[in-house]
Amino acid sequence: MTAQAIPPCPAVLSDRFNTLRYDPAQDAVILLNRAKYPLTTEYVVCRSVEDVARAIETMIVQGGPPLAYAAGLGLALAEPTESAYRAAAERLLATRPTADDLHHLIPAALDRALAALAAGADPKQAILAYVNGEIERGNQVSRACGQHAANLLNDGDTVLTHCIAGAALCWMLWIARHQGKTIHLIPTETRPYLQGARLTAQSAVEMGIRCTLITDGMSAHLMSQGMIDKFICAADRVTMDGHITNKVGTFQIALAAHYHGIPFYVLGYDGPDPHTESADQIEIEWRDGREVLYLAGQRTAVEGIEALYPAFDITPPHLISGIVTDRGVFPAHLVRDYWR
Repeated sequence: MTAQAIPPCPAVLSDRFNTLRYDPAQDAVILLNRAKYPLTTEYVVCRSVEDVARAIETMIVQGGPPLAYAAGLGLALAEPTESAYRAAAERLLATRPTADDLHHLIPAALDRALAALAAGADPKQAILAYVNGEIERGNQVSRACGQHAANLLNDGDTVLTHCIAGAALCWMLWIARHQGKTIHLIPTETRPYLQGARLTAQSAVEMGIRCTLITDGMSAHLMSQGMIDKFICAADRVTMDGHITNKVGTFQIALAAHYHGIPFYVLGYDGPDPHTESADQIEIEWRDGREVLYLAGQRTAVEGIEALYPAFDITPPHLISGIVTDRGVFPAHLVRDYWR
């Protein structure tokens, strides 16, 4: 089956049309609460920039591109003055420091708003047009990335993934299925918000992909038993020299994969961040440690203790078999060639 003949991926369609949108009737940003989905389908109505910022910080929005899109739509809620737009952009940029999508989209959306103001045009419409264009571009990038990743899979592969790798992972699995390949997906549950147990697993269910959930500490043992063929995840940022940052726990899985000789591929979407040369330029977000004391709203740890929660870690390029992008697969240490 040709790439053009492959039908739309149901998990991507569900995410694309139901996750976030701007509602002109309410002048509000409507967000699916991904901290509760799919066990509960709840939408949050954000009527101000601060509402959107808090939704991002409290994990109502999850995943690099979605939180960038939500923030971009949130910028459109600011008062139409230069000072208000600049303050709104600063607030939105401060929500999640590690993922690079947010830090690319908001400055570009701000530029369009200020240009519209200077030209006497409607800045809100300029922002919305740009963000919606980026959403569509992101859809095309994720499908192309997924296509290249699907070509790396063999019939019968068992693929381990960590956290939620987004639309590219869905396209990879969907295209591989239409190539006639049977793929078994093993997501980690991904503490403390259980993105793997809820979001990744739900996508697999929507696509009819066999899915087996494991806890975060099982990966190395399964590898030692010959139960994993490939490890594939996304990245919240890819540096020009091939380091990647992703959900905390990725580094230790990559170490185990390297030890056992298991390929580790990174879904790098639209390539490395040209403004981040190496790992020492990545700011790791440290979230409130109290989040790891709870699971699904219930405290699971004794009183009187402390906790730590670095939300991301960094994996060096020598542990990565390849970085998959919309332009093809690159050796990690040569990923800067994406921009050539």
